[in-house]
Amino acid sequence: MARTVRDTNLEKPAARARLAPRGKPYWRVLESGLHLGYRRTKTGGGSWTARRFLGGGKYAERGLGLADDLQEADGATVLTFSDAQGKARVWWKAAERAELGLAPIDGPYTVRKALDAYFADRERRGSKGLAKDRAAARARILPALGDVELAKLTTKRIRDWHTGLATAPKLVRSSRIVKKAQKRRAVDAKDADAVRARRATANRTLTVLKAALNHAFHDGRVVTDEAWRKVKPFREADAPVVHFLSEDECRRMVIACDGAFRSLVRAALLSGCRYGELTRMRARDFNAEAGTITVRESKSGKPRHVALTDEGQSLFADLTAGHTGREPIFIRDDGKAWGPSHQQRPLDAASARAKIEPAATFHILRHTYASALAMRGVPMGVIAAQLGHSDTRMTEKHYAHLSPNYVAETVRAALPALGILDNTTNVEAGVKVN
Repeated sequence: MARTVRDTNLEKPAARARLAPRGKPYWRVLESGLHLGYRRTKTGGGSWTARRFLGGGKYAERGLGLADDLQEADGATVLTFSDAQGKARVWWKAAERAELGLAPIDGPYTVRKALDAYFADRERRGSKGLAKDRAAARARILPALGDVELAKLTTKRIRDWHTGLATAPKLVRSSRIVKKAQKRRAVDAKDADAVRARRATANRTLTVLKAALNHAFHDGRVVTDEAWRKVKPFREADAPVVHFLSEDECRRMVIACDGAFRSLVRAALLSGCRYGELTRMRARDFNAEAGTITVRESKSGKPRHVALTDEGQSLFADLTAGHTGREPIFIRDDGKAWGPSHQQRPLDAASARAKIEPAATFHILRHTYASALAMRGVPMGVIAAQLGHSDTRMTEKHYAHLSPNYVAETVRAALPALGILDNTTNVEAGVKVN
């Protein structure tokens, strides 16, 4: 809060009454470049005005309201000396922000407003994963922090919230038809993988919050980013724990799926494509001559071509037969398009019938595809290209340990030779060995 400036000539109506009426205001400096002025008229009353320095001897002025010389102050149109200072500073800050090309401040800037502005900016830029991050914010950020002003957000409050997310019960997806309170499932503290997963979720949510707060900071909505800069994510929460299906489980899974969903699952296992990539795919995206499918809208924003096996080519040839180029390859049994989250319940049901525990997710199908390639010695670069990874780092993190040759070849290529020829004399180095 800016301090209230004192001035014995302007503070009280009685003191101002002793000032001579004149057209030029009596100015008082509030901040460097900001002045508050009192203009006294011959009728006895006066008014407040503010001015800000523009440079080159020029000023911009703004009338603020009447002084409380003849009427009781109401804080809106009739102002005390203190009220006038506050109004002058609000006008000054708004003018300074406008000059810098920043949006005006409309009341206390809360975490909720910061998230709204951040998501709006991402939407304008066509950012991927926006719907998922919005949902995470609604469920995990807004209930605890949404109404907190950024200026009052402390490191301890963010850290307590982040720690609480890691131990909070897991949210369970419920029916959209029946509106009920959000279901929750307790986390087994003895299950190391479950604890790691909750910490990973907390870290991802913290990333969304920090991104929104940093956006607000760079937009001039808060003067420092120190409060959240000090909050660190949990370590080793995202260590690769790759679940994939065995060949027998893949066969059981496909058999357990019904109708059009079976084709979608088969395509995922044979291409490694994400659910959204497959459901957006059109008939023109299958090239029978090259034996490939084209992913035009990927998570990274870059298109890619996925090579298919003979079985994959046969599947896509059957699915696209008789279809025009713009028709979707995958549609539901009722003729409608597959939408967000339409895949998990059929996968849960198929997993139960196939006796697969824990239940498979679409991402596990993608892991299964990549793991199968890695275990057959396919180079990491090829797997990365098939999956749409920008480089091999993510691919190596998740699948390198499955490759029978990758680790051995990497070690052999990196470890230098010692140059020792026998146990008596090193001819090259001339070093005697005991």
